[in-house]
Amino acid sequence: MCSVAYRKGKIVKKVTLDDISEVIKEPDTFIWLGLVQPDTDYMRRIQQEFGLHDLAIEDALTAHQRPKIEQYGESLFIVVKTAQLKGDAIKYGETHLFVGKNFLITVRHGASTSYADVRKHAQECPDLLAMGPGYALYAILDMIVDNYLAILHQYTQRFQHIESQMFKSEFNQSAVHQVYRLRRELLSLHNAALPMGDICNQLMQHHESIIPDALRAYLRDVHDHANQVLTTTDDTREMLSNAMHVNLALVSVHQNEVVQRLAGWGAILAIPTVIFSLYGMNFKDMPELNDSWGYPLTLGITVVACIALYIKLKKSGWL
Repeated sequence: MCSVAYRKGKIVKKVTLDDISEVIKEPDTFIWLGLVQPDTDYMRRIQQEFGLHDLAIEDALTAHQRPKIEQYGESLFIVVKTAQLKGDAIKYGETHLFVGKNFLITVRHGASTSYADVRKHAQECPDLLAMGPGYALYAILDMIVDNYLAILHQYTQRFQHIESQMFKSEFNQSAVHQVYRLRRELLSLHNAALPMGDICNQLMQHHESIIPDALRAYLRDVHDHANQVLTTTDDTREMLSNAMHVNLALVSVHQNEVVQRLAGWGAILAIPTVIFSLYGMNFKDMPELNDSWGYPLTLGITVVACIALYIKLKKSGWL
């Protein structure tokens, strides 16, 4: 647990769980509390200290919630998806946020980086932090969306590598598998970022007591970054699909070229096959059978016919 009281953008003191209900009553003071997968008894004590709603506490304990924003009295309960890139896959977690006029509580579940850096950066901007928990909320949402963008940047680099493998006439089964996995990961990232726009819109339009006018420009920036994630994931998935189709088309064209070559050589070989098969038949009155020039003439005609057909097929692009 990390619980700190702030007044006018500056740290007042670290607050113990038992002192929260008293400190939160002090004017111009708000508490920023960070938790990681707390147990039920601890969350019930937090509920008593901050006066949180039962349904919000149940959701925060259960986790595996859909991203959303809900209002309970004068406080908000927000669920957002967090993401971390581990190896070749994205691991997802959740952050549950309780926001009131004088408090911000973050509850992290699953894959999520620490918010210590977010807190440190916010403390370096006392003029903005003096606006209250709304700025701390913005800082966390901004960090989560920026992490989406960082993951997306790495996936874009992977796409460029895979794309170079797809534009070949050989069928690359490994590259096709990579394309499928990448499309699936991009879809999951798209779905994680999709609700962020609605959450930002609701915060800007309906909760002036928590998000003052001066902070709305910052939330619009988060909204724009979330839209950038959505647009880039959609575009990249479309390009991956197109790259797969191009690869299949190139493979099909290459196969057609091979078939054309085989058909061309088959046509050339058909000429001597027909002629020699005729002379393999045992007819007594076969033409030129008793002539001394019959064999070389027949062989010459065969060679000339094969060469003529080869030249014609070569010009037509079949060989």
